Amino acid sequence: MKARPLVTRWEEFVRRRTLVADGVLALVLFAVTVTAGVATSTHPDDGSQWIWGAVLGAVGSAALLFHRGHPRGTVVVTAVCAAVATSLGFLLTPLVLGQLMVSLYWFARDQDRHEAFRWAAGVALLLVAVSLLEDTANYSFVLQTVNPVAWLLLMPYMGGAVQLRRAYLEAVEARAVFAERTREEEARHRVDEERIRIARDLHDVVAHHMTLANAQAGTAAYLARLGPDPRVTRVLDDLAGTTSAALRELKATVAVLREAGDTDSPLEPAPGLADLPALAESFAATGLRVTLRDEGQPLPVSSGVGLTAYRIVQEALTNAAKHARTDAAAVTLRYDRDRVVVTVTDDGPAGSHAVTGPEAPPGAPSGFGLLGMHERAQLVGGTLTAGRRGTGFSVVAELPLLPGELNTNGPSPEQEPTT
Repeated sequence: MKARPLVTRWEEFVRRRTLVADGVLALVLFAVTVTAGVATSTHPDDGSQWIWGAVLGAVGSAALLFHRGHPRGTVVVTAVCAAVATSLGFLLTPLVLGQLMVSLYWFARDQDRHEAFRWAAGVALLLVAVSLLEDTANYSFVLQTVNPVAWLLLMPYMGGAVQLRRAYLEAVEARAVFAERTREEEARHRVDEERIRIARDLHDVVAHHMTLANAQAGTAAYLARLGPDPRVTRVLDDLAGTTSAALRELKATVAVLREAGDTDSPLEPAPGLADLPALAESFAATGLRVTLRDEGQPLPVSSGVGLTAYRIVQEALTNAAKHARTDAAAVTLRYDRDRVVVTVTDDGPAGSHAVTGPEAPPGAPSGFGLLGMHERAQLVGGTLTAGRRGTGFSVVAELPLLPGELNTNGPSPEQEPTT
């Protein structure tokens, strides 16, 4: 075990037993003062001089025990003791000024360091004046002036330095605590965002495939009632494929909740613009014919923007298949220099669509499909408008090629699991 420094052990002792530590220091200073009084006595044969020095040292050391509650009073008492010692002929050395120096140091460390400097300057001028007026031993002028002034002004400087370092360490600790709390809050915020994203994806997947499955099941039931028809087998096969695709997408979406290291089930790539033809083809079984068209030179988009565009098209076509009494819809991708514009239109009655948000037509029924599309577009820095278009309905999403270029409402969506 590594030995701790003596200073560290002393600081721990002081924190645990403040009064005992102050008493030990007072006794040490008293012993030093008495020794210094005997050594610097101008009349070594006169026992009364060093006896007075011992009395003054005892009074000054006793005053140090009250420095925590009465810092200014402690400075006054120790200064008076030092002035009396000077008038008795003692030379103002650090040994004689020990109690006064310690009281000024504590004052600057625990109270106002600027006020401690003012006290030290005033006491130093007082002691220099007394020393020059009561000089009976013809001490050197430097020892009577520069020596006490330098020592007394050094103490507030040292105490102030300790005070500043304490404040710095407290600030660093406070910043560390704040940073830790902020990290925890950010982690909780990200968890909430991930839950919202998963819920939105689950809604899109379930709504899309359940709509297709419902339409296919209805078609199969209708054909079965008419009599034997080979088309029933084909429709049932499509129904099986739709439910199988739904299970696969649900599995891939919920897979982000798996434990780390669990690789029992491989993850599928996140859908994007390249998957739109397959998406459009899947609506054929519901009787909705989807036309895809590109305008401009196709440009690469980020996976987050591609996923957002795919989900918006999926939701818009699902709404058209559910609510619009039409058999045709069109999806247009227009590529500009820094964005891609996704437009989904149909010719069915617009009033039958479930609409929410600022673009909702008066009297339209409420729902969460368009609200989810609005949120998806905003998360990548894009915009979405939806409303009537002639006798039909139109959804237009303007998305940046890279997420975040126009984003002022929040972070970009996290990508779906990829292999």
